[in-house]
Amino acid sequence: MITDRTIPTRRSEFLAGAKDTLPMIIGAIPFGFIFGALAVNNGLTPAATAGMSLFVFAGSSQFIAAGLVKDGAAIAVIVVTTFIVNLRHALYSASLAPYLKHLPQRWLLPLGFMLTDETYAVVIRRLPQFDRTPHQQWYQLGSSLAMYVNWQICTWIGIAAGSAFTGAENWGLDFAMLVTFIGIVVPLLTTRPMILCAVVSSVTAILLDGMPNNLGLLIAAFLGIAAGVWAESATPIAHLSSSAPEGQN
Repeated sequence: MITDRTIPTRRSEFLAGAKDTLPMIIGAIPFGFIFGALAVNNGLTPAATAGMSLFVFAGSSQFIAAGLVKDGAAIAVIVVTTFIVNLRHALYSASLAPYLKHLPQRWLLPLGFMLTDETYAVVIRRLPQFDRTPHQQWYQLGSSLAMYVNWQICTWIGIAAGSAFTGAENWGLDFAMLVTFIGIVVPLLTTRPMILCAVVSSVTAILLDGMPNNLGLLIAAFLGIAAGVWAESATPIAHLSSSAPEGQN
C-alpha cells in the first residue's frame, strides 16, 4: 500500500511509465522502419506516410492501409478495414475504464488516442496496483508518449531508407514483438479464468488466422473474454500464485 511518504510525483510516474515501456519500444523499432519503407514503396508520399504515423498511430492498421493503397482499394474499403482491425482498442478501453473513468476529457482524449497494444500491455499491469496516488494517469502518459515519439522517429528513418528496405516486411522481424508480448502477458495469468481466456483466444486466433481483415483476431478476443467470464462465474477465482506480479518502480 502507498503511504503518504511514498506517494509518487507526476514526474516519477511519467518516467516510470516510459521506463517500463522500454522493452516494448525495442520490439516496435523494426516495425517503424519497415512501415516507413513499405509505405513509400507502395506509392504513398513521404508526407502521407509520416502523416499516417502522426495522426493514425496504429501500426497494424497502417500496414494494412499501405497494402490496400498499393492494391488500388477504394477509400471506403480502407476506412472500413482499418476500423475493424482497430476494434480491439474498444476492449482495451473497457478494461482500463474502471481506473481512468474519473479523469476529465482533457486527459481521456489524448490517452485514448495514444492507446496502443504495447502501452496497454504495460499499463494494465500497473493500474490495479495504484492505491492513493493522484497521478496514475501520468504513468500511462509516459508510456504513451515514449511509444509515440519512437514510432515517429522510426517511421522517418524507414522513409529515408526507402527502397533499401524493399521486402523487409518478409524478414520475420515481427518475432521480436511477439516474444516481448509473451514475456509481459504470461506473468499476468494468475487465475484459472485468465488462463482459460488466454488458451481459448490463442487457439481461436490460430485456427482463424486466414480470415480477411484480421477478423479472426477480433473473434478470438470475444471468445476468449466469453470463456473467461464463464469460468469466473462458474467457480471462485483461484490464484495460482501467492501474489500478483509486482510493478516496477
